[in-house]
Amino acid sequence: MLTFASTTFLSAFLLFLVQPLIARQILPWFGGSSSVWSMCMLFFQAELLIGYAYVHLVNERLAPRQQALLHALLLLASLATLPITANPAWKDLAMSNPSLGVGLVLALAVGVPYLMISTTGPLMQAWFARVFPSDGHSSRPYRLYALSNLASMLALLAYPVLVEPVFTLPMQAMLWSGAYVAFALLGMVTAWRLWRSYPGVPVSAGAAAATPVAASIDSGSSQGICGEPTPRDIAAATHPGWRACLLWVSLAATASVLLLSLTRQLTTDVAPVPFLWVLPLALYLLSFILCFDAPRYYVRPFFLWALPVALGAVYYASDVAESVAVQVLLVNAALFVFCMVCHGELTRRKPAVRHLTLFYLMLSIGGALGGTVVGLVAPVLFNAYYELPLGLFACATLAVIVLWASAGRRVRAVFVCMLLAYGLWLGDESLDATRGYRLVMRNFYSQTRVEDREDSRYGAKRVMVHGSIVHGEQLLDPAKAQTPTAYYCTDSGIGHAIASLGAERPRSIGVVGLGAGTLATYGRAGDSLRLYEINDQVLEAARSQFSFLSATPATVTPVLGDARLMLERETAAGNAQAFDLLAMDAFSGDSIPVHLITMEAMRGYVARLAPGGILAVHITNHYLDLRPVMAAAAEQLDRAVLVFDLDPTDAMPYCRHSIWALIVPRSVLSERPPALAQGVPMLPVAGFRPWTDSFSNLLGVLK
Repeated sequence: MLTFASTTFLSAFLLFLVQPLIARQILPWFGGSSSVWSMCMLFFQAELLIGYAYVHLVNERLAPRQQALLHALLLLASLATLPITANPAWKDLAMSNPSLGVGLVLALAVGVPYLMISTTGPLMQAWFARVFPSDGHSSRPYRLYALSNLASMLALLAYPVLVEPVFTLPMQAMLWSGAYVAFALLGMVTAWRLWRSYPGVPVSAGAAAATPVAASIDSGSSQGICGEPTPRDIAAATHPGWRACLLWVSLAATASVLLLSLTRQLTTDVAPVPFLWVLPLALYLLSFILCFDAPRYYVRPFFLWALPVALGAVYYASDVAESVAVQVLLVNAALFVFCMVCHGELTRRKPAVRHLTLFYLMLSIGGALGGTVVGLVAPVLFNAYYELPLGLFACATLAVIVLWASAGRRVRAVFVCMLLAYGLWLGDESLDATRGYRLVMRNFYSQTRVEDREDSRYGAKRVMVHGSIVHGEQLLDPAKAQTPTAYYCTDSGIGHAIASLGAERPRSIGVVGLGAGTLATYGRAGDSLRLYEINDQVLEAARSQFSFLSATPATVTPVLGDARLMLERETAAGNAQAFDLLAMDAFSGDSIPVHLITMEAMRGYVARLAPGGILAVHITNHYLDLRPVMAAAAEQLDRAVLVFDLDPTDAMPYCRHSIWALIVPRSVLSERPPALAQGVPMLPVAGFRPWTDSFSNLLGVLK
C-alpha cells in the first residue's frame, strides 16, 4: 500500500503545485487578467481528461504487463521535457488570440509532465485492485482518490505560504522538476510491482482466467466480509449504462461550474481579496476527500435538506447581507453544500473497481465541461455572469433526479413545482445583472458595466464599474462634464503630478489603463495622450458612453494591448516614447496586475520617460499596501518616491480616496516644485525584497 500511496500523494501534490507556478510564468504575457487563471484551469482540466481517457483505454485494452511496460516507458520519455519553463519567444501568441495562446503556451511548457501526472490517480487505483485482488470491491482503491485530493489541498495551501515567498520562479521550476524525477521513479516502481504480480506471457485484459487476479476471482465465495461483494461478483458486474455515465458527468460538471462561478463572484463582486480564491477551491477538494475517504461523511439527509437553504443563500449573500465577512462565509458554506451533494451522490453511484477507470473518465469529462462553460462559452455567449444561475438550477435539478426514484407521485409533483418556481426566481434575479445599466459587455478580460447614478453632492453622474470597483465617473451636468473626478481629481496624486509639468510647452503623457478616460480632461492643445488599454470593450465604452476622449483638445492615440508588451514592441520598432508623465492605472477589480510593477517592468517604464519625467502609479487598494514595493523599486532605479494619500474632505466634492506613488528623480526632493510639496517621501523598508518577474510576495504586503 505504501508504494501506491506514495506515488499517488506525490503526483497529486505536484499536480496542484505546478498550476500556480506555470501560470505565474505566463501571466505577464497575457495582461495579468483573472481570465488567464480561468484558462489555465480549463487547460489543466482538459489535460486531466486526456490522462483519464488514456488510463481507461490501457486498462480496457492492454494486459497488465503491457500496461506496466507502456507507462514506464512514457514516464522515462517525459523526463526529456524537463525542466518546465515557458519560453519568452512564445509571447507573440498572446497578442493574436489570448484564449488559444494560453493553451498553446501551457501545452509546450508543461503539457507532457502534467499529462503523466494526471494519469496517476485512477491508474494507481486500478493497479492496486489488480495487485491486491482480495480488496477488489472494498473502498481501499477509492480511498487513494481521497488521498490524492488531500495532497492537492496541501499543495494549494503550501504555494502562497511556503513556496512563493521563499523561492524565485526559476528555483520553483527546478525544484518541481527534481520532484517530478522522484515521482517518475516511484511510478516505475509501481509498474514493476504490477509486472511482478503477473508472471509469464502477457495476456489480453479479457482473458483474465490466466492471471492471478482471475484465479482469486474464481476461488471467491458469493459473500464477502460484512456483506461486501466478492471479486467474483465484481467480475460479473454489469457495465454502467449511458444513464449512469450521464449522471456522473452532470454531477461533476455542475460542481465545477459552481466552483468557478462562485469563485468569480467572491473575488470580483464581493471582496476582491488576494488568495480568497484558495478557500472555495480548498472546500471543493475537501468535499472530494470526505466523500471518497468514507461514505459516512456524506450525511445524505442533512446535506439534501441543507441544499435548498444553500441555493437561496447565494443570492441573499450578494443582495441582502452587508458585511463582507458574512457574504464570504455564506457563499463558501453554500459552495461546500453543493460540492458535498454532487460528490456525495457520485460516491453513492461509484461502480465496482472493474469499471473505476470509466468512472473517473466521466468525472474528468464533467470537470472539463464545467471549465469550458465558464472559461470559453460564457464570455462569448453572455454579457453578464449567467453561468452562476445556470449552475444553481442544474444543481437543484440533479437533486430532484437523484430523489426521483424513491419519491411518491405527490412528492414528485411537489418537486417539479418547486423546481419551476426556483427557475423563475433565478431568471428574475439574473435580470438584475443587466437591469438599469446603460451598457453591459463581457469578454475574456472582464465584464464592463456603465450606469447613471444620482449623487447627493453634485447631482447625476455616469459610472463605469467592474465588479464593485469604479473605473471612472463623469458628471452629467454639461458645465461640469470635463471636471476631473474620482481618483483623478485635481487634489489627487496624479492631479499634482500633471500640475508639476508646467505650461511652457506641449506635454507627452502616457496612460496605462483607460477606464472611462478621465485623465484626458487634463489634455491641452498641443499635448499628446497615448492610452494603453488591453480590453477593446473598455475603449468602446469610453468612446460611446463618456465624452472625455472626444472633448479633449489634446491628440489622443489609443493603443490596444498589454501596456508592457506594447511599450517593448514600440521600442523594438524604433518608436520609443519619451513621456513627461507615465501614469500606471491598470488595476482590475481591486488589485494591480503584479507583472506591471516588477523591477523589469519599472525599468522599462523609466527608460521611456523624458529627462525629469515622472512615473505615477495608482496603488489604491483595500487589502494590499503597495508602498514598500514602490520604495524598493525606486531604490533600485536610483529614484525617489513621493506618496500622495488623499482622503477627500467636503471641500473636494469630486474626489474619491486615492493613493498615488510618484517615482521621480532624486533631485526633486531637494528642488521640490510647489505642485509636489504635499507628497510624502518614502524610504525603502529594511529587508523588503524588490519584486521581479521571478519573485513577488503578496502575503508580505497584506494590510
